[in-house]
Amino acid sequence: MATYAFLLDLARCIGCQACVVACKTGNELPLGTKYITISERTQGTFPNLQGGFQNHRCYHCTDASCVAVCPTGALFKEDGLTRMDRAKCSGCTYCVDACPFGVPVMVDGISTKCDACTAVVKAGGQPWCVKTCPSHALMYGERDQILAEAQARVESIKARYPNAQVYGEKEAGGLGVVVVLPDSPEVVDLPVDPQPKLLVTGWQKAVQPLTLGLTSLSVIVTGIAAVIARRNHMQELKTLHQAETAGSEKAGEE
Repeated sequence: MATYAFLLDLARCIGCQACVVACKTGNELPLGTKYITISERTQGTFPNLQGGFQNHRCYHCTDASCVAVCPTGALFKEDGLTRMDRAKCSGCTYCVDACPFGVPVMVDGISTKCDACTAVVKAGGQPWCVKTCPSHALMYGERDQILAEAQARVESIKARYPNAQVYGEKEAGGLGVVVVLPDSPEVVDLPVDPQPKLLVTGWQKAVQPLTLGLTSLSVIVTGIAAVIARRNHMQELKTLHQAETAGSEKAGEE
């Protein structure tokens, strides 16, 4: 089965914000919410300064800590990418706490993040950000082809950027966003070795079963409460009916 990925070439990014706007508009994101954030980065010592852009987004880790800690299955892997079904989110915030890239955010008590434009891609289109990038800094396709393109681009810019490298080939099990970096990851605030902020293994062994247990208990309690409420309601209707019948009989006697 083919896996898919994005190419993010920071050597070509011009910081135009087109991807930010397209993503926000295409996904109909609420006010104050966005899946991509672009910020300018400057390094070096004056007058030998070098500028560039940080493009913060979901990196779709293969070993996705957000998926590992999600107790409801709202976060899951598909086609090599990290999808999200917000209807299943319980609002526990574990994914927010676990992500090494600080990607998921809470909106109205529910977690949200990029799902790689699932509906658009399955309909035969391209992700919104890719379609609108004027400098071809973004691509989308099968991961093997994306990796090959990233490696070729790094080789082509080595003369200008001696520290150029591919980021995402193996990090976090391999990322669904393969990045062409003109310099080291730290320059654009990317972790050299992204690790989950929560101890995922311990969480899965201890906290997740407890969470699932509490969720099941909540369902049971809710069900019992519904039964009791229905029984009380039926009793109220019965009492009301008896009162109405008694009133009618008394009126007939008079």
